[in-house]
Amino acid sequence: MDLRVLHYFLTVAKEQSFARAAAQLHITQPTLSRQLAALEGELGTVLFDRGGRTITLTDEGILLKRRALEIIDLEDKIIDEFKGSNDVVEGKITIGCGEFAAVETMAEICGRYRKKYPMVQIAIHTGTADIIQEMMNKGLVDIGLFMEPINTEGLEYIRIQDSDHWVVGVRPGDELAKKEYITKNDLLDVPLILPERAGVQSELANWFGKDVDKLHVAFTSNLGTNAGVMALHGLGYPVSIEGAARYWSRELLVQKKLYPEINSSTVLAWRRNIPYSRAVNKFIEEINAFEK
Repeated sequence: MDLRVLHYFLTVAKEQSFARAAAQLHITQPTLSRQLAALEGELGTVLFDRGGRTITLTDEGILLKRRALEIIDLEDKIIDEFKGSNDVVEGKITIGCGEFAAVETMAEICGRYRKKYPMVQIAIHTGTADIIQEMMNKGLVDIGLFMEPINTEGLEYIRIQDSDHWVVGVRPGDELAKKEYITKNDLLDVPLILPERAGVQSELANWFGKDVDKLHVAFTSNLGTNAGVMALHGLGYPVSIEGAARYWSRELLVQKKLYPEINSSTVLAWRRNIPYSRAVNKFIEEINAFEK
């Protein structure tokens, strides 16, 4: 599959018109149509719905768009990595993380790194540990900041010393806002907003014990900030780590710790035995120096 044709495909998907895409790509429309028809033939599927006034993607086209963007991103990453092969450290590193207190530690490491290597661009991707680890396995993320539990097989990592407490978001006028802490009995008859990650839900299930089947889970959310918005509209009580909850407005949503407490630690990790660019290797050196 030709990368050039993938660029053609993405341009048509963006412009929703063969004519506009051809003009942007500086090729003729018949040439563009022929190239994309060949791509459809190669894949054995129809990528475009050509029946309307604008060109839209079929379900297969949407899937290819997702994969093509990953491939193009990886192509750009390769180019950036080889830019840093001379004496000047430059290029791009990509960090994946969630919303938790250890992001503060990562920011401190990034600050030290930027002072030494200002020519390197740092990209931050926010998502759950499962999504970040998938991106890391595909080579789209260099460094991952993960909340445990996480499978560390095949990874080099350091554990961040500070741990996050689990809390419940409560609106100030709520009866639960008057309590010093929240027990599992307080949460059995109220709509809950739980984290999306299966591993985290398993940890919470252990905390609830035999009462887990009595829970009313109204929503799941992969980001604590979105869960906070749902709570502000009275749609449920978000259970979140304190590091994500700190971005809730305290005037609108009060944090109450769970009791007995649940704490989660985080790890800063990268793949073992992978040939990284100089920019990434220098960042790993900074991580190890920070640990010491």
